[in-house]
Amino acid sequence: MIEDLLSRHIKKRPTTLKFEGRILYLLDDAELVRGQLYEGTDIQRPHDYRGLLRDQISTDEITPAYICFFYDETLGDFPYLGLRTTNQTTKKTEYPVKRNAVRNGGFICSVAGRRRGKGSSREASPYAELHAGIKVIVAESIERIYDENCQNLGLLTSTDFGVIDRIMAGEEISLTEFTRGKDEITRQIIEYGGLFEFNVARLQGNVTIPVAACAQEQAAPNRPMTVAEKIFASHLVTDAGKDEVGVPWVEPGDTGFFHTDIRFSHEYVTPMASIFFENKVGRDAKIVDPASVLFFRDHLTFLSKVMSQERIEDGLLEAANELEVKQREFSEKQGVKLYGEQMGHRLGSQAICHSKILEEYAEPGMLIVGTDSHTSHAGAIGSLAFGVGTTAIFNSWLTRDVRMSVPLSFKVEIRGVPAPNVTAKDYMLEILRHPYIRDGHAIGQIIEYAGPAVEALSIDERATMTNMAAEVGAFTGIIAADETSVRFMVNERGMDRSRAEQLIHGMQSDAAAEYVKTIEIDASTIRPMVALPNDPGNGVYIDGLGKEPIRIDIAYAGSCTAGKKEDMDMYARVLGEADAQGMKIHPDVKAYIQCGSTEVREYCRKQGYMTLFDRIGAEFIEPGCGACIAAGPGVTSSPDEVSISSQNRNFPGRSGPGNLYLGSPYSVAASAIVGYVTSWIPGQKFKQISARKLSSA
Repeated sequence: MIEDLLSRHIKKRPTTLKFEGRILYLLDDAELVRGQLYEGTDIQRPHDYRGLLRDQISTDEITPAYICFFYDETLGDFPYLGLRTTNQTTKKTEYPVKRNAVRNGGFICSVAGRRRGKGSSREASPYAELHAGIKVIVAESIERIYDENCQNLGLLTSTDFGVIDRIMAGEEISLTEFTRGKDEITRQIIEYGGLFEFNVARLQGNVTIPVAACAQEQAAPNRPMTVAEKIFASHLVTDAGKDEVGVPWVEPGDTGFFHTDIRFSHEYVTPMASIFFENKVGRDAKIVDPASVLFFRDHLTFLSKVMSQERIEDGLLEAANELEVKQREFSEKQGVKLYGEQMGHRLGSQAICHSKILEEYAEPGMLIVGTDSHTSHAGAIGSLAFGVGTTAIFNSWLTRDVRMSVPLSFKVEIRGVPAPNVTAKDYMLEILRHPYIRDGHAIGQIIEYAGPAVEALSIDERATMTNMAAEVGAFTGIIAADETSVRFMVNERGMDRSRAEQLIHGMQSDAAAEYVKTIEIDASTIRPMVALPNDPGNGVYIDGLGKEPIRIDIAYAGSCTAGKKEDMDMYARVLGEADAQGMKIHPDVKAYIQCGSTEVREYCRKQGYMTLFDRIGAEFIEPGCGACIAAGPGVTSSPDEVSISSQNRNFPGRSGPGNLYLGSPYSVAASAIVGYVTSWIPGQKFKQISARKLSSA
């Protein structure tokens, strides 16, 4: 395999580029978007429309989840089908982009506003854009994983709007316009047209790998580091040929390849990565060190319960089922452990991927990569865990390392004693509405959670915070390892205490470590919160929602963020109080409780929660992803429906077409009882809103 790669002739891109085609502006104006797509209207004075550019475009809008059932060039039919725009006359939300509209329009450049590509790490999004003819992405700011995925695929990105004028003028544009300000490795990946091509040149010794700052002449003998920087330093590859890793210290901006301890992917991504692997390396090629690779079937196991008949007839269910088949066949061929195949007649999985990684595999000091934006979940125990795209995971199967530039870090320090109904989810909703995060300053940085209020949290509650680093737009989230980490490894995994204590040694940030910003929060001032529909950053205090109650149709309690053991304790505490008052789930509400793994399910059984959930009228769902990706019970079915969920994100269309509010496990359970968005107050009597009157029809 390696010999074949070494024999290949790899060429760089031309030093100047010329782009011939149209420019598509993703605007918050349905008619202007339609005009570009279907009437051949080109915007001649783009700067006049700068204020209409859509901000906060998630990958769910670029390629809605059901689009990702495809994993080849067919994706080029579908970019922007989930793009949410406003009819400026009626002020109603519209979705103007249809299948093949972008490809048929002859567009080569796509323009948006701030925070383009937020949310899910799906490489299907830039892959769809690329195969629809898009060659250049322009936005005011671009999310880290999405930007990296573009680079890895060969799609050019820029935050310089001057590039648009030059494309319109038909000018030759220097490739340096797209590499300026990039680190040495990223620059070369762009020059070679993608990560795989660069890696072949790397194996051939034809590229320049930068030397870490600590290895340069006159470098200081050591440097105070954050816990994340310590893990980067211990995993930096110094000689790939000899598997040598580790340097005394690193600093932000140091770029290189970092050895991974665990690499994992799920059925949304493994098939596309396997196609890349077989097409580029060879059908008989083998993954390097398959024992450190894990595959999961977790995202689509409930899809048949919620997919519309129209989409089934369009072949989308069949396409989704092919993902499972392709992953299973590749797993068997490569000898990689696959979770999710031992459920028997049940729907569901053994575990959501990142839930299982924290439950069983992650250790303080590990470097873990996965093809999910919520890979950061495992940062709760003091590991450095972050999401990567399809191309990056495919390349890691060859090299066991990933390219990365050490990010800047910022700290969120939480002090004070919270109210008994305030949880880690409320902390996160408070953090997400902070201007530093809301305005995109945290994009690509590491968020380190610290302070007495964080230290007082269990590993499960810490995981809620590190999981939602994805919603921050951060590179990852991490919490220093401590005695709580030790207890988790000893009590939950049966690890020898002496080994657990050894693992946490040094896995704390140095007192003089550098942060670009420190955000201080007083936990005692936080009240139960909810995020209003369409963005997790729309956080408000529940008691400030107004006098008119917000009726709900669905309460979904679960997902990786809130399907852990302690989350189940919270649901049971609230529902147990309601049960003691002789109450059940509100008659207008469908309530679902879904756990993150079979381990959590068995915990619920032993605690007697399953009986409680059934008695009070909540439907328990087997482990797996579901409503939070519109692929399981709990999704809305019409724009008029309202749901409240303890999941991590509520981007448009994320869980169906309705309005989705985000809250803590306590708030979701309480809302399910009373029939409207509310918080839980310990010991307070529940008061249900009147049931809706049914028509005689």
